Amino acid sequence: MSTPLVEMRDMCIAFGGVHAVDHVSVDLHPGEVVGLLGHNGAGKSTLIKMLSGAYQADSGEIYIEGQKADIRNPRDARRYNIETIYQTLALADNLDAASNLFLGRELVTATGLVDDSAMEAETRKIMGRLNPNFKKFSDPVSALSGGQRQSVAIARAVYFNARILIMDEPTAALGPHETQMVAELIEQLKAEGIGIFLIDHDVHQVMNLCDRASVMKNGQLVGTVNIDDVTDDDLLSMIILGKNPSEAA
Repeated sequence: MSTPLVEMRDMCIAFGGVHAVDHVSVDLHPGEVVGLLGHNGAGKSTLIKMLSGAYQADSGEIYIEGQKADIRNPRDARRYNIETIYQTLALADNLDAASNLFLGRELVTATGLVDDSAMEAETRKIMGRLNPNFKKFSDPVSALSGGQRQSVAIARAVYFNARILIMDEPTAALGPHETQMVAELIEQLKAEGIGIFLIDHDVHQVMNLCDRASVMKNGQLVGTVNIDDVTDDDLLSMIILGKNPSEAA
């Protein structure tokens, strides 16, 4: 196997004496999607917030492409080419796709004015790569469908050189067609060697979108399995019973 893009080793964090994440180790390879599953409060989001810089671990180590990483805040995470796409997508509804793509990082002309045409040209280029069917470049993102909004958020992360993407329930509240659009986007990202941690409650989506799944319960890792080796029921029993398929027999 290649060097993992991400290794989180023996991660721990507690809040008020409660062990939210208790000695958890997971990894992620280039071009791979690893699903993180578990009930609310299982610790999956907390684990990933230590990677995104939102929380600092009490103990444990993070390695990015084999090198020990020092991630104390979201700016550090971005320096390691880690981008998070939250369920809310963090888009400015009144702005178009290009303005959202470059929000806070606008391209400017030699005279210091915002270069709208250059931003639109760059947006068309990356959208052509990720979602060739995207055509609504002049519409505010509030007028876009859920899948189109998701593609704007993904394009923003990828344009700024994300190698590691954290996606929080990317298909929540989307219909079948939109869900398929997101699945195609994820396939495209995998083909480009980007690694994705996908946080989800939906076992079926994890079975459809992921290569491996890591299941957490009560802050601990139940286990990590290859999707090809398990059934929906195996994953459910890991979530509910906290047992690996081999143990549950």
